[in-house]
Amino acid sequence: MSAASAAELGAADRAPFATASTGTGTGTGTGPGPNRGGAGAPGPGGARGDGAGAAQGPCPAGAEEDGAEELPGAGGALPWAPREKQLHEARLRAKAKRRLRRASSRDSARESLSEGAEPGPEPGSPKGRAHDRKSRMGKGRGLPKKGGAGGKGVWGAPGVVYGYQEPDARDPNYDEVAQGDTVYATVVPELEEDELEKNVQPMVLEYFEHGDTSEVMALLRGLNLGSQKHAVPSLAVALALEGKASHRELTSRLLSDLVGRVVSPEDIAWAFDKMLQDLPDLILDTPEAPQMLGQFIARAVADHALPLDFLERYKGRVDCEHARAALDRAAVLLRIKRDVNRLDNVWGVGGGQRPVKHLVKEMNLLLREYLLSGEVSEAERCLRALEVPHFHHELVYEAVVMVLEGSGDAPVTMMVTLLKVLWETGLVTLDQMNRGFQRVYAELGDISLDVPLAHGLLERLVELCFQRGIITRALRDACPARGRKRFVSEGDGGQVKQ
Repeated sequence: MSAASAAELGAADRAPFATASTGTGTGTGTGPGPNRGGAGAPGPGGARGDGAGAAQGPCPAGAEEDGAEELPGAGGALPWAPREKQLHEARLRAKAKRRLRRASSRDSARESLSEGAEPGPEPGSPKGRAHDRKSRMGKGRGLPKKGGAGGKGVWGAPGVVYGYQEPDARDPNYDEVAQGDTVYATVVPELEEDELEKNVQPMVLEYFEHGDTSEVMALLRGLNLGSQKHAVPSLAVALALEGKASHRELTSRLLSDLVGRVVSPEDIAWAFDKMLQDLPDLILDTPEAPQMLGQFIARAVADHALPLDFLERYKGRVDCEHARAALDRAAVLLRIKRDVNRLDNVWGVGGGQRPVKHLVKEMNLLLREYLLSGEVSEAERCLRALEVPHFHHELVYEAVVMVLEGSGDAPVTMMVTLLKVLWETGLVTLDQMNRGFQRVYAELGDISLDVPLAHGLLERLVELCFQRGIITRALRDACPARGRKRFVSEGDGGQVKQ
């Protein structure tokens, strides 16, 4: 392309911004080039200028007054058009701002490094473009990776059909109502060994008070025993070994009722197997533990709470002498009671389940042994073993009657001492003491038929008990007194009036 054609294109581009100008001069020439002082170069207005004149091309008005820069053209430097000047200044300002931003980011990175912070990626570095989705391989047209099928909030490439997926409750868009009927269930975590003992031990101790196995089963069903079911029978038997005979009877009933409902026979077998291994430790607190554990095993086998071949599993396999003693005790009881389905009396008849005649006989025997030995502690222990606190008034009644039927002062002193100890220890309550003496008061007429001096002896005993603080003043004043016989004068024929 020639210089003339280039000048023509430049003039054509600036044509909208150019104004008509007239050149003066005497020179001759052709071409629309923007020449200053060109000899004979005509301006675009067709004027011819001389050699001394300056032919002016298209120039905005006032350009020379503002001192505008000149653009280098084919024929020389031309002044900036206003529009072009504004665009050029805007580019310069934007370029200066970019340089300032890069310089400030470098300074901040240096400051963070000096303070010990981890250096971040510098602007323009490859690490700074880690999340850039455009390809940097130098291939392709710079479109997103994976054909637009990846990235945040993108469901896949167009035209891809996905199969059915189960709704996820953790999905932010999960709609519970849209899933249909929802069934809510309470999830109870499985109890650990320590938590199991804290929950089951109060249940068993309370069961020893009320004796209701159904309540215990309801409470156990509310717990997630899991693999710790065998610990329930083991804990119940361990507590019963330290308790009374009635507690052991209640524990045997509890094991019989729990089988098939809460625990299985194998769980009971596992519990007894563990207790046979722990017998050396149980003996430290309960010396009779081997015999008691053998009775528990025999009763459980008879109640079908244990498998019938439980004892056969241990033949020739037991090295501990305490475990052998327990198994031998169970084998003997099962051999004796072979024809009996239940060993109901293996723990004896407990507490209030005993017949009244049997309790009266036991208390009578207790008092007679006390009069012979004089051991108050032994009498107290035997009374506690009967486990009939509601029937202690019978002991008071039998003690008073025995004093009235006896002879001498020794029985009176010993019975008063016994009643004093039972009163102070709280074994015989005020109500039981009053009921015992009131029964004697009510039957004193019949007793006097066998013991004519019963009134005098009773008054002496009652006064002595009141002085020792055993009975109240009201009970002492309620003691019946026999009226004095009054003899009339001889004129009455010697009749005696009551």
